[in-house]
Amino acid sequence: MPVSFKNVTLQSAGFFMPGAPVDNAQMDAYIAPLNRLSQRIKRRILAENGILQRHYAIDAEGNTVFNNAQLAASAVRDCLLRGKADLSAVSLLVTGSSGGDTLMPGFANMVQGELAAPPMETVSVHGICAAGVSAIQAAAQGIELGAHEMALAVASELPSRLFKRSRFAARGYEADFDAHFLRWMLSDGAGALLLSNGAALTASNGIRVRLKWIHQRAFSGDYPVCMQLGLTEDRARGHLDYGSWAEAEAAGALSLRQDIRLLPHLFDIGIHEYATLVKDGWLDPTRIDHFLCHYSSEKFIPVVDDLMTKAGLAIPRERWWSNLAWRGNTGAASIMVMLAEFLQTREVKPGEQIFCYVPESGRFMAAYMLLEVESSEAPAPQARKLPPTTVADDEVIAPPHDPAAAPENLRGLLAELASIWHGYRSEVWRTPLVRQIRERRFALPDYLNWMEHWIPQVREGSLWMREGAASLTGDYAPLAALIGVHAGEEQNDFQILFDDYRKAGGPVADIAALRRNPGGEALNAYLHALAATRNPVGLLGAIYIIEGTGQRIVPALLPLLKAALKLPPEVFRFLEYHGHNDENHLSRWLVAVEMVMALDTEGQAGAQMIATARQSAALYLMQFQHVTQHR
Repeated sequence: MPVSFKNVTLQSAGFFMPGAPVDNAQMDAYIAPLNRLSQRIKRRILAENGILQRHYAIDAEGNTVFNNAQLAASAVRDCLLRGKADLSAVSLLVTGSSGGDTLMPGFANMVQGELAAPPMETVSVHGICAAGVSAIQAAAQGIELGAHEMALAVASELPSRLFKRSRFAARGYEADFDAHFLRWMLSDGAGALLLSNGAALTASNGIRVRLKWIHQRAFSGDYPVCMQLGLTEDRARGHLDYGSWAEAEAAGALSLRQDIRLLPHLFDIGIHEYATLVKDGWLDPTRIDHFLCHYSSEKFIPVVDDLMTKAGLAIPRERWWSNLAWRGNTGAASIMVMLAEFLQTREVKPGEQIFCYVPESGRFMAAYMLLEVESSEAPAPQARKLPPTTVADDEVIAPPHDPAAAPENLRGLLAELASIWHGYRSEVWRTPLVRQIRERRFALPDYLNWMEHWIPQVREGSLWMREGAASLTGDYAPLAALIGVHAGEEQNDFQILFDDYRKAGGPVADIAALRRNPGGEALNAYLHALAATRNPVGLLGAIYIIEGTGQRIVPALLPLLKAALKLPPEVFRFLEYHGHNDENHLSRWLVAVEMVMALDTEGQAGAQMIATARQSAALYLMQFQHVTQHR
């Protein structure tokens, strides 16, 4: 039975095709023939499938130009641009693909990382052609349930990496027909849909496209494997059963195959399922204005048409639409690429219905989707909202303290600080500076530039701490002494960092010549101003953020820095020191917080720490963001 939707709107659709179109004559430069037989197979297959051009994410030398996550991310950006939406408004990302760039983690997480997307729910659907519809369904269900206002479904495929001639070297450039077949059928690309609850964004062009229902059914228990990657030709052994990847490749277990002898069964079950949908009242063929059918080859058009006609349920051919001829067969991405290009190039009118059909040959399944165009003046869907999830204080972990393990009077404070910290940490990890480090694009000049911004900020740390300690009066004298100890330990830290900078080749010899960037300047001014006020206990909120950065963010970056820069260990003394010692510093911080809360007769100290932590996080983040803007 189909999954019905009442509150899901297709806000926008986008796609991305890598490189310039490759016509049939140019294919040999990318997918080189293996032997004399392969040219005959190529001519036969291309004559039947009707594909005139396609796109590859590899170059003519077989080098990967775009990886699969990059393809997906590019489609997402196109989709968001067309929908005039911001990624920060999306809380669910669902991907569909036959394979990402890694065996693990999931593809959705890799795409989220490529986008530097904020924290969100992710779902990775692994399959073949119908995986794109599965991704759409999962995203739509999240909206229908009221858990999300906006969700992205993206499907991306990069099979060309499997078709390079070098992949067949271990087998003497020989391949069976099933392994040959898909080399001339599949190509690369990605598509994305932005779904909303109808209230998140307004409709465009006077129309709104509503998702009515999705239906999927797998028949894997009825048929053997038809299309597969990872099994030998006889399907007797899997690639992990061999002693090495080389052995698996030599045995043909890493060749993508399709048993075309089984394909007629795929359309039999697909049309039977279609007839059932009509019989049960989910679909009226006479009302279908646009039929988007994902067939892998134009050879199958008359097959599908004939079966529908025999069932008395034909959709006139003039209502069919496909971009197979000029976009190629991009597997799971095909239906999204097709739908996106259709909506961008064809005018649709209120009341029209768009019916999508995707057969999948992996182990046989069929997927269907019905959308309806409506006027933007029609009543918007009534977005369903689930009750907000309440999270007990003791379920929120604050770095490095667990509120449940803290004194009861500190649990609420630590939970609130944890919320600020986790938002800040996520933003830092998505700054251009940290992305450069994560993506192995960080060179020595980048490191020196960062140090030139950071050193003068660190230099001020012990100064505003001492200034703050001097502003504590009366019963806060023990706290002043504790802060003084901490400031004393850190007063020469900036000199260690400056020495590291010089040993790495830093050209500035006079530390006084270094200047903070606008973020560092703002943070410094804010903390000095606060330190000059009477009993500035809110500074403990700033210390929480700053020391947490040293304990949680710096240690995670250090291995990446060492791998990228190839500098001697003594160049990283400051980073090593803080990674090991900031945990002790934060333990001391907790003692200070307990002292303050015990002395707080007016009940304002916690609020002051929270406000200072929030402001310090924003300004420290600004410091990170400005590093790459000031070279």
